This record gives sequence, C-alpha cells and structure tokens, in this order.
Amino acid sequence: MTATRTVSGTGRPAARRLLPRPRPRGRVVVAVLGALLLLLLVSALALSLGDQATAPAALWQALRGQGPENTVYAVQEVRLPRVVLALAVGAAFGVAGGLSQSVLRNPLASPDVLGISAGASVAVVGVIAVGSLGGPVGIVPIPVAALAGGLAAAGLIALLGRDGALRGRRILLVGIALSAAMTALTQFLLTRIDVYDAQRSAAWLTGSLNARGWGEATPVLVGLAVLLPAALVLARTNRALLFEDEVVAGWGVRPGLARAALLVVAVCLAALATSAAGPVAFVALVAGQVARRVAGVPDIPPVLAGAAGAVLVLVADTVARTALPAQLPVGVLTGLVGAPYLLYLLQRRRSTRGTP
Repeated sequence: MTATRTVSGTGRPAARRLLPRPRPRGRVVVAVLGALLLLLLVSALALSLGDQATAPAALWQALRGQGPENTVYAVQEVRLPRVVLALAVGAAFGVAGGLSQSVLRNPLASPDVLGISAGASVAVVGVIAVGSLGGPVGIVPIPVAALAGGLAAAGLIALLGRDGALRGRRILLVGIALSAAMTALTQFLLTRIDVYDAQRSAAWLTGSLNARGWGEATPVLVGLAVLLPAALVLARTNRALLFEDEVVAGWGVRPGLARAALLVVAVCLAALATSAAGPVAFVALVAGQVARRVAGVPDIPPVLAGAAGAVLVLVADTVARTALPAQLPVGVLTGLVGAPYLLYLLQRRRSTRGTP
C-alpha cells in the first residue's frame, strides 16, 4: 500500500491515517520542568561564584539591591549580565541546533557544522575590518551583520546543496565545505587589520563572554522572544516532516516551505547568538541531541533544546571563569566537550550502518 492511495468512498488520502502521533506529553513535560529547575539551580550557583563567593541569603539580598555595596555591585553589575547573556546565547544555539537537526534529519546538522556560524563570523569580522582599514566605523551594527552573514551562508548552502528538498547528506557536505571556505576568508581578513582589532576579533572568534553584558544580551533576548514562539507554532509541522514528502503533502503541508521557515528561524537564532558571544563551538550540536535523548522522541522539543543549550553554556562559562587557574573563553571548554561527542556521533552512525 502506497502513502497516496485513497480510502474507498471518501476520496481522502490513506496517508491521513498516518498523521504523526502526539509526543508522550508526560515525559516531555517532566523533562522540560526538570531542565528548567536545573537551569534555576545552575544560575543561582553561577551568580554566587566569583572572586568572593556569595551565600544564598546574601545573594537574594544583593539581587534586591540590599546588603554590602561591594556584594550588590558584584552580583548585579558583574555576574548577572554575564549569566543572562550565557543563558540567552545557550538557549539560542540550542533551539537553532534542535530545529536544524530535526528538519535535516541528521544529528550532525547543527549551525556550526553547516557553516551558519562561520557565515555570521565572516560578516562581523568584515565589519570590523572596514573600520580598521579606515572605513566608516559602526555603520552596520554587529547583530545586523551577523544576521546578514548567517542568512547569506544558509542561502548558499541551500542553493549549492539542493537535491529536491532541503535535507540529505549532500547539503551537510556542502555546508562543511562552505564553512571551511568562510573560515579561510575570516583568517585572511584578520591578517589585513591592525593588531588590536585582530586580537579582539581572534578572542571573539574563540567564543567568549568576557567583557560582555546587557548590550550584547539584549538583541539575543529580543530574538528569542520573537523566534521561540515561532518555533513552537511550527512544532507540529516539524513533527510532520519526519515522514516522506509525498505523505506530508497529502496532509496539505508544503514540505519545502515548512523546512525553509524552520531553517530561517534556526539561522536567525544562531546568527544572533554568534553576534553576542562569537561562534561558541558545538553547543548547538550537543544541545539538540541531549534534548532528543532526554525527551525520548524523534523530533526535538525546542524549549528542551534551548534549556539544554543554556545549561551547557552557563556551566562551561562558570567553570571557565572560576575553577581554572586562568580565565578561559567559554568556547574552549565547549570545544573540549563537543569534539569527543562529534566523534561519538560519527562512530555511532558508522556502526549503525554497518560500514567497515
């Protein structure tokens, strides 16, 4: 029986009987609530740790503007903006990774692997290079440049890797190749600008939250407020895309348009996160897969993926700034975690397919 056969006497496609079953809501709800609780605990821990640890009672008072002045300053002016930025960047990367992996049906299809983050990065470094070489400084805001670069990279990937649908191994390989090319272009730009701007750009390209605050967090928070509801609205379509295009079309869904809409949301979130903290490595890759395994569903719940990404970035940044002899960029730690996980995914896919 084919997916497009009609039901006798009704004229409706038999594929309608194959509508995606709802997620096991109990498990997903428990997973989301557990992730949010973990996020609250990790946030409280991150706010309390610094050059001088802050006790829970003193932390609560400092958040309300009460207590010793130095404690209030440390909590409200130094730690709180960084914690909020880490949560926003991690959530944006997590949702972007979950959407791209679900749409492209590939656990490796995250914005950093596909080259979306590289496209945003080369656009930002290009804006810095224009100012460094004597051009107008700040003529294009960094978030706008990152969005343009990410969308341009996604457009090139879709154009070069299109094989009838926005999915498949080919689009992943095209994204990896394009990412390498854009990384090379970024390195070239770094050689053409002055030493100060080159050092500042190199630190940003590592993925760092150092010396960043509300100014960088605000665009990401606004993007999440707009794009996360859009991702939730499209969640039903996302589940439908687990089936073949012929089946999905029988339900009245245009699979190509649906994939494009979901990927635009993912690209915008990844670009905004990159503009704020740089291309923090492997967060999008790991967060989506963690959310899928915790929820136990084939598609990835956006809220759970965002929570997983937020926890990952905040924990990595807290360790990087408090537990090591020297403060490291957060991208160094996420790279140390993500690289072995990428190798695990590659080996797992190879074993599943039975390749020698």
